[in-house]
Parts: sequence; structure tokens; C-alpha cells
Amino acid sequence: MKEASGKTVEKFADEALIEVSSGSGGNGCVSFRREKYVPRGGPSGGDGGRGGDVIFEVRRNLRTLAHLRYKHSFKAQNGRDGEGSQRYGRDGDDVVIQVPPGTVLKDADTGELIRDFGRDGTSLVFLRGGNGGWGNVHFKSSVNQAPRKALPGKRGELRRLRVELRILADIGLVGFPNAGKSSLLDRFTNARPKIAPYPFTTKIPNLGVLTLDDRDIIIADIPGLIEGASDGLGLGIRFLKHISRTAALAFLIDLSADNWHGAYDVLYQELAAFSPELVQKSRVILGTKTDVDGTGERLEALKAQYPGEQVLGVSVFSGEGIPELARIFGRLADSSREGDAGFGEKDEAGDADFSELREVPDR
Repeated sequence: MKEASGKTVEKFADEALIEVSSGSGGNGCVSFRREKYVPRGGPSGGDGGRGGDVIFEVRRNLRTLAHLRYKHSFKAQNGRDGEGSQRYGRDGDDVVIQVPPGTVLKDADTGELIRDFGRDGTSLVFLRGGNGGWGNVHFKSSVNQAPRKALPGKRGELRRLRVELRILADIGLVGFPNAGKSSLLDRFTNARPKIAPYPFTTKIPNLGVLTLDDRDIIIADIPGLIEGASDGLGLGIRFLKHISRTAALAFLIDLSADNWHGAYDVLYQELAAFSPELVQKSRVILGTKTDVDGTGERLEALKAQYPGEQVLGVSVFSGEGIPELARIFGRLADSSREGDAGFGEKDEAGDADFSELREVPDR
């Protein structure tokens, strides 16, 4: 679940254009028995082997498409030709392309959706290898004892694909640069995102796992958005699509920043402009850095400004609100898994184990 903090945006790959082809079948053989005491042994040509398949396999330990960055062509092995004495050609080996959960396959030329590997996706035999051709042993008849006919193997198929990754997570952290998303992820989970007191520290989506009772909640730290991200400004536009796969959203508002008052409205509008479905997700508004002087009044103003929303103040530095936020994340994740669009009042959600959580002074 960990992305190395030293990775740059260039090394994070969430798209790839590849060419895949299944193997062609081997040709059938024209052959006759030639044994000392069998002068008219008849046809003995074997069939060609079957070509290999193109298979996509979901591997849960993969997090990016970086392994497809430099290898763009995948070809299954051709089947071997048949031989005499009715020896069949060997089948070609399959080519297996491993992809992370959340991968989407599209036709590179038409844009047609081929397969969406969701949370529980497994494998897909995408292209079947060509059948091997028949040897001349199949064409023997009462009127043709020595057929000199065999069939060629069927050719394999070739397709160009666009492979896209859309990160799967229960909770997506959304906010302006330096709003405290990476610090919160680091406090909650085993992820180790890069943290620094300047904007755009996070250049790749980071994933972490919050263990709450007997269940794991996957949290995604999406690179910071700026106003105009839905129109292509900043780093956020490249990763807005990843938010679409999260089950619920946490909007982080830096209460120590000058733009705290209108930050949520801007974030909301950017997500709505990118996809109206995003703002229909369950959400919680988090006022961050409540340990800073003067943020208490701002938190109360934020709650008054959005009376219909769940608003909570948190501080990674002091730990304020962290246990309650863990319970909220648990309810959001549970309701989304049950198909409920929202969550109700406080319930008996389990407490998280914070015995090993560390103080993180950087916000």
C-alpha cells in the first residue's frame, strides 16, 4: 500500500498504450508412414499446435502501470507445426499481462470500453490463440488413401489498447495544496507520503490502510487541487479521475489559511464541473490544523456556514478529532459497501487502535 516518497509524477504511470496479439496456430503436416514392412502405411501428418492466448490478470500488489511504460507490445507464442508419425505441434505459451485493481481497458482506436476491473476483478482471457491446422491424417478416405492436403493454422488477433488506472479507495482526501492531506494519511495509515510545508508536495496519489476493528479502510491522498483544475490547471486535473473510484470523500479545509472561508465551495464546484456524480458521494468536511491559534472560531463559523454537512475539526499535531474521524471513516466505508449513499447519526462504530500512531509536527 506504500508509494515511495521519492517517486516523481513522471514515474507514476496511470495510463499506457499497448499492442497485444494472440499466437497463430501451427500448420498441419503432410506426411506418410515409411516403415520397412508397411509399404503403404498411409497418411501420418499431425495437427499444428494452438496459438497462445492474451490474458489480463489482476494483481492486488500492483499500484501503478509503471511496468507498462517501456514495454508496449505483448505477443503470445505461436503454435508449433505438426510433424510426421501423427506428432502434434506444441501449443504456444500464453502472454499474461498483470494490472492493478481498478484498471480499465479501452480500444485505442474507438475508445470503446472493453473491461473494467473493479474491486473484485480477477482475470480476463482477452484474445484467444488461433487453432492449429489439421494434418493430412484427417483427410484419408476410401477414395483417397494418400491425401496430400493439410490445413494452415488460424492466424492470431491483434488489438491496440488504452490501459487506464483509476485508483480504488474507500475514502478520498480532497483539498487545496498543503491542506494537510498527506499528514492525515501518514497519521492514520502505514503509508509514508512526502510531507513538507510548501504547495504541491504530493505529486502522485498515495494509498494507505486504516485498520478499524477487523476491517481495512483504504484511504487515498489525491494531489492538491487548485481553482480551475477541472479546466486543466495545476496538477489536479490528471488525478481527478481517481476520485471517481473512491466510495466517499473528505474535504480538507486549512483553517489557518486566508482562503478558508470559500475553500469548500471552490473544491465542490471543481468536482462538480469535472463530474456531477462526484458531488453525490457521501462526504465529510474537515477543518484542519485546529492547533493553530484562532482556528477555533473559524471552525465554529465553518459549521455554521454548512449546517447540513458533517463538519469536524482535526489536528494531526495534537491529535484532536482523530479518533472521531476514524469512526466517521468507518461509517462512510461501511455504508458505501452496503450500497447506502449516505450515513446516519452516530452509531456504535468500533474504535481505532492509535497505540502506535506518531506525532507528526509537519503540517
